Amino acid sequence: MRLVVKTPLDLEKVAAARVMELDSSAEVRVCPGGLKGLVIVESCRDAEALKELILKEVPEAESVIKIDAVVEADLNKIAEAAVELAKRAITESDSFAVRTVRRGRHDFTSLDVNVRVGAAVQAETGARVDLENPDVVIHVEIIFDRAGLGVARGEREWRKMAPGKRPSFKLFSRLSIVQMPYLGSIEGAREIGRRIGRAVQSYEVGELVIAPNKPADAFELEAFIAGVREGIESRYDVQRKIYARRVERARVLVQDLYQLVRERREEPIIVLEPEGLQMRDALPRIRELFSRGERVNLLIGSREGIPKGVYRVASLVLDLAPGITLSTELAAPSTLAAIYTALNISGDV
Repeated sequence: MRLVVKTPLDLEKVAAARVMELDSSAEVRVCPGGLKGLVIVESCRDAEALKELILKEVPEAESVIKIDAVVEADLNKIAEAAVELAKRAITESDSFAVRTVRRGRHDFTSLDVNVRVGAAVQAETGARVDLENPDVVIHVEIIFDRAGLGVARGEREWRKMAPGKRPSFKLFSRLSIVQMPYLGSIEGAREIGRRIGRAVQSYEVGELVIAPNKPADAFELEAFIAGVREGIESRYDVQRKIYARRVERARVLVQDLYQLVRERREEPIIVLEPEGLQMRDALPRIRELFSRGERVNLLIGSREGIPKGVYRVASLVLDLAPGITLSTELAAPSTLAAIYTALNISGDV
């Protein structure tokens, strides 16, 4: 075992063919033991050179790990091999982490390997463990009865929450999306409602207010609200499964637009309409409004825009894309992304 190549599911054969084009002498195993997303290079002329070529020429390969030692899939033997590799590759001034992927049945877990190897390497080298931003990573790839170990220094690890990133949901939880309902056909109202519901839940907005500005057809409004609920629930179910943290459903209210504006006129109110300032010119005002630390209300029209009389009460009227009219279902997610990006670039979040 010289290289472990990981690919998206069902692209294993494509990646393997490209590897053999790069090194015709390579012995390659595709999906060993039925393990999808895996290509093993058992032998090749130069493992380091082939690894660099794969990374450069084979985008189907999501990661490539050079294997420096192969031992039996036994916890003691894995730890011993890791220590031998660490003696040559890790110094006392380094930080390191152990990343284990275990495939097959064993009397230990991946976490057991991480703990055992980490403790053994730390005792031998005096290096410190840093799981977030290590100088060196010790990879342990366990494939049934074999364990391949590789040591990588200075390689980028693609992580969702890399050092320096701050979670965005804390900002979005302060926001109230005030959305005029999309009315028309029953099915159209329901479908647009679904899309808006999914969008506000995806961003974990604190509140969605459905705000008609005049009498509305009860059944069309009912369909829109039902769609919003379906959209929120469908995304919330996914979030509960994939997030390690607690997730809240977006709160949904119904209130007349004019009464809402009267009630919240002391709070920041941003109207999204083409008559407003473009982001470049509005950014200082946006920064000032968000610096208050209170709820921020984003008013979004539907087939009809926000009534111009509301502009006089608003803290800001903002045009996200001059010359373009955003569709109703795109307005909320586009607004949230644009405002967060602007604040992030300016260092306010």
